[in-house]
Amino acid sequence: MTNGIDGVEDAPAHRRVSRSVRDLPAAERQRERLALRGPGGLSAAELIAVVWGTGGGGRTAVELAEQALTRHGGVAALGRAGVEELAAIPAVGPAKAGRLAAAFELGRRSLADWPVGRWTIRSPRDVAVRLLPEMGRLEREELRVLSLNAKNVVQRESSVYVGNVSTSLVRIGELFRDAVRLDASGIVLVHNHPSGDPTPSPEDLHLTAEAIAAGRLLDLDVLDHVVIGHDAWVSLRDRGVAFDRRMPSSPAA
Repeated sequence: MTNGIDGVEDAPAHRRVSRSVRDLPAAERQRERLALRGPGGLSAAELIAVVWGTGGGGRTAVELAEQALTRHGGVAALGRAGVEELAAIPAVGPAKAGRLAAAFELGRRSLADWPVGRWTIRSPRDVAVRLLPEMGRLEREELRVLSLNAKNVVQRESSVYVGNVSTSLVRIGELFRDAVRLDASGIVLVHNHPSGDPTPSPEDLHLTAEAIAAGRLLDLDVLDHVVIGHDAWVSLRDRGVAFDRRMPSSPAA
């Protein structure tokens, strides 16, 4: 039987093997675009819509995602939101909130899970690019030490302190523990500011000075101290602090 317009025989729905994207139900359009374009061809709202699958509250999945992005001020801020915050967005609920939080966490872990032996630090930016997605959303201060060999290849990443990072609470000797065991050539200090502002505090500068002095006694170079905020970072080397061994500086954060 023809449709009377173009002379093409109508086929049962289960036999139709090709439809344009705009003919698809809203929930399927983003998956079709993902298959055609790849993830890089989709907007942030479309990617979130793929994770959610369906909309709610009279909105499509994309419209709901756009609402969530607007409410939180963009992808980075949305990624830092907890499950309860996401669930509080109208029409999102706990199931969609959980799926989105899991997707963001997988993305962060994929960035952080590089093999340590393949991570070479050529500038402070190399530190920030790798650690900011993870450390930029921590709710408490955390101090980490990167132990490097003579070629600036990271041998180990160690978390040495969680809490208020200051010289009054942090034992300076702990900063060098793993580096000494590994016979490392130098270390890089990294810690976050949960406030989101990476501007170094007087305590940060004091801790850095104490670490540099201790490193000279141990014949271990302190190469930099990188402070991470929510969406930005600061290298104390770039700020003019006199570290021991030269390391290329990076463009301003």
